[in-house]
Amino acid sequence: MAFPAHRPRRLRTSPAVRRLVAEVSVEPRHLVLPMFVAEGLSEPRPISSMPGVVQHTRESAKAAVAEAAALGLGGVMLFGVPLRKDATGSGALDPDGILNVAIADAAAAAGDALVVMSDLCLDEFTDHGHCGVLDDRGRVDNDATLEIYGRMGVAQAEAGAHMVGPSGMMDGQVGVVRAALDAAGHTDTSILAYAAKYSSAFYGPFREAVDSSLQGDRKTYQQDPANAREALREVLLDVEEGADLVMVKPAMGYLDVVQRVRDLVDVPVAAYNISGEYAMVEAAAERGWIDRERAIDETVLSIRRAGADVVLTYWAAEVARRLR
Repeated sequence: MAFPAHRPRRLRTSPAVRRLVAEVSVEPRHLVLPMFVAEGLSEPRPISSMPGVVQHTRESAKAAVAEAAALGLGGVMLFGVPLRKDATGSGALDPDGILNVAIADAAAAAGDALVVMSDLCLDEFTDHGHCGVLDDRGRVDNDATLEIYGRMGVAQAEAGAHMVGPSGMMDGQVGVVRAALDAAGHTDTSILAYAAKYSSAFYGPFREAVDSSLQGDRKTYQQDPANAREALREVLLDVEEGADLVMVKPAMGYLDVVQRVRDLVDVPVAAYNISGEYAMVEAAAERGWIDRERAIDETVLSIRRAGADVVLTYWAAEVARRLR
């Protein structure tokens, strides 16, 4: 009998050996916790489609940010849920609006211990639920939206955001936000560009999380799931316009895109492990079909293995606790 000359299994014989030769790791600093802060709540409100995730009050959000800092997370990404909406999303520009006060609260709670990031988009603030303002034919007006995005970026920077995240997939959004920030003196405020954000079915639970008013769909501005080369074009345009980091969203169904983007650019790459991906694992685990903790860890590790330097995930705090 001929015995194998090569035995890769030698490098899997014990936890210590496996740890020694692991090609990719997950550390708390790689993780960003997305958070929803809702106006008018007296206590956190559970999100039924995302077990364990809540719409925060301002007070509970401050506590969650402080915990995230203590756990060594890389950052938090804040989303605001206002009581009132209108056609232009004016609440996004209000210094006393829920997102801007939540940014200020988070910046005060975190100090320099983690990065306070803010979603820069109008969908939570418009009564039609789109990421931009509409023209007289009901279509999203790209250039009119850009003007608001520039003002929104300045408002978020003035509230204390360390990093703003233009997520509406408007053409030219990064360049306009960068110019507005610089003109207002916020040259140190960085931009995490949602460079390749796909029109995905897996955003469903997020719509509940932000009380979405969406009418129709976002297929004319978010990317077609069939296209990967187009994502690379979008990424290169955002880097050219001044993006400090670029992001792929969703993550699990687009790991090939994450890898291609990582190979293409020399700025940090983020990936967003979105609400539907979270909900699938939680639902399967609740039914006893999968090992929940192993599935969570494997999911986050796979996103890192694909090339993401930063992973936005609703499991960030839980994973960080286990890592510690």
